[in-house]
This record gives sequence, structure tokens and C-alpha cells, in this order.
Amino acid sequence: MNHSAEVEKHYEVRGWYSSVQEIRHDGGEPGEPLIKVAVGVIIRNPFVGTYKADLSELISPSASIGNALGERATALLGGRSAESYGKGGIAGVDGEQEHVVACITTEFGNPLRDQVGGGKAWISSVSKVASAGTSIDIPLAHKDELYIRSHYDAITFAVPDGPRPDEILICVAAATGPRVHHRVGGKTVADLAAAQ
Repeated sequence: MNHSAEVEKHYEVRGWYSSVQEIRHDGGEPGEPLIKVAVGVIIRNPFVGTYKADLSELISPSASIGNALGERATALLGGRSAESYGKGGIAGVDGEQEHVVACITTEFGNPLRDQVGGGKAWISSVSKVASAGTSIDIPLAHKDELYIRSHYDAITFAVPDGPRPDEILICVAAATGPRVHHRVGGKTVADLAAAQ
């Protein structure tokens, strides 16, 4: 299925955006690179300038966004597996924070999990209202266990000309592993594997 085309059946899409980071080291010896990616879509907000109690127009088809963004994020990892993920978005200044949240509920989250190869943990999330060009720090956490400290991270993402006042930016992030040089203890991936 063409998930991006499916999104465009349900939402008025202005554009798709992406960012890739390859981190070799953070002061210590270089090792296996950490790949972090963020992808987003800007859609028109159908609720600008009015208050509606029922946001199902955004919620009901949001599985298509979860599938499309998850698929795009996974592709940017270049064949590597995703170990962590996160989601978020920005409503343009004529919208509400709740308009973002409506797009990233469970309807959206379950397809995202499927696209990144499963995920048992709660998907860390952030949402806000802001002007075009504002950056957002998408939180990252291990996809199967929220309490694996080595994977607490984020990626900063921005669209220079969006979201415009009547738009919503919906975005996801994924990463191939923990922070480089993580060394502050806590529950580990090995602990998770041993418990299974």
C-alpha cells in the first residue's frame, strides 16, 4: 500500500519533510554510529478559527499518518533496526494543541509501532502551538521498555516555513540505539533481553 497517498486522501498535505543525523562520538572514542531520524508531514488544520468538541475528522484517518511517517523513518535508517522512537507535532498559531494530540493518539501510534518493527512501550510524545519555523524536540525512548535509561534522547526537528497559522506539523523520530557514550547506569537492553 502507498501509505503517503493514503494520507493525502484524508488530509490536505502541503509537504513531507525529513532529517537524518549520524553521530560518531560525543567527546569519547568514535564507535558504531548512532543514526537518528525525524520525519514530518504538514497538513491543513480543518478546525482553525473555531472550537469543536468532536475532533474525529483528525483522529479517525490518523492511522494513515502513523503508517506513512513510520515507513519513511524506517527507510531513512538505511536497513538498520529502530531501537527507539517518539512522536509529536506543532499546531500553527490559529490552531490548538489538542489538534496535534488528535492526530497522534492510539489510532496513529499502533501503525507507527508496526512500521518500526513492533514496540511494547508507550511512545514518548510532545505537542505545542507555535509559529512557522519553530523547532520541536521529539523525545526518544526505547521502543520496548520505557525505563531503559541509555535510550532517553531527543532529536530537534523544524520546517522553516511551517506550520503556517492554519496548518499542523505531525512528526515522528526513530534511532538505531542508545546515546553515544551512555554511562549513567539504570536498566539496560541486556536486562530487557534477560527478562524475556
